[in-house]
Amino acid sequence: MSRVRLEVCCGSADDVIQAHKAGADRVELNSDLFHGGLTPTLGELIVAKRETGMPIMTMVRPREGGFCYTQAEFDTAIEDAKLLLHHGADGLVFGFLHPDGTIDLERTRVLADLALEAGKECVFHRAIDVVPDWREALDGLIALGITRVLTSGQEPDVSLGTDTVREMITYAAGRIQILPGAGITARNMDRIIAEIGCSQIHLAAHKQVADASVSNNRSIYYGGCLYPPEDRFQMIDSEYIGGMVRRLPE
Repeated sequence: MSRVRLEVCCGSADDVIQAHKAGADRVELNSDLFHGGLTPTLGELIVAKRETGMPIMTMVRPREGGFCYTQAEFDTAIEDAKLLLHHGADGLVFGFLHPDGTIDLERTRVLADLALEAGKECVFHRAIDVVPDWREALDGLIALGITRVLTSGQEPDVSLGTDTVREMITYAAGRIQILPGAGITARNMDRIIAEIGCSQIHLAAHKQVADASVSNNRSIYYGGCLYPPEDRFQMIDSEYIGGMVRRLPE
C-alpha cells in the first residue's frame, strides 16, 4: 500500500516551488486564495512547471462569489482552460452550479471533455459542498468521467465532516476519487486520515514573508477597504508541510 498522497493548495509559482521542496505529491495552482482561489496566470503555471516538473492542477474559476457564471464568464473559463492545458497543466479544477445549487452538468461536461481529450485529469472542486444532494451530484460527475472531487464533507472544516467524506468514499466505490480538504493542519491530520480512511489529502499552510519596499509611506494601501498590510505577503511554509509529509502513513 502506498503512502497517503498530499496535494498542496498554492497561490503562486513560489508556493509551488516551496510545496515541491516540502515533498508534496501534487499541487493545485490558483491566484487570489483570499477569495477561495481563482484562475492563475499562464506565467505562474509556466514557471512553476519549469522549476519543479511536479503534477500541477490548475484552477479554472473566472471570478469570486459563487459558481453560477454569466455566458461571458463561462466563455472565459473555456479559453483559460485551453491555454492552461496547452502550457503544461496536468489537470483542471472547476465547478459549475445552477442557481438552485445543483450541478450544471452541461457546463461541467465541456471542461471535463477538454481535460480528458488532452489526457489530463479533471477535478470538481468544493462547489460540491453546497449542492443539495451530494449522492446525486456524485452520480452526475461519475457519468461525466470526472477524476476526483475535492470536499470538506459539506462542513466549513473537513474535521467536522469526516463522517460524510467517509460515506462519499464508500458510495463512490472507486468510481471517482474523493479528496478531503479544508482545515487540515499538523494537529488534526492524523485523526482526519484515520477517521476517513482516505488515500490522499488537500491542504494549505502559509507563513508571512516581509517585503520592506513600501516602508517609506505606511499610509498608502493598494487594495480594497480591508486595508491589508502592504509590507508582507503569504507563501507556503515548506518546513511545516515537510513535517506533515514525513508523518503521512504508509
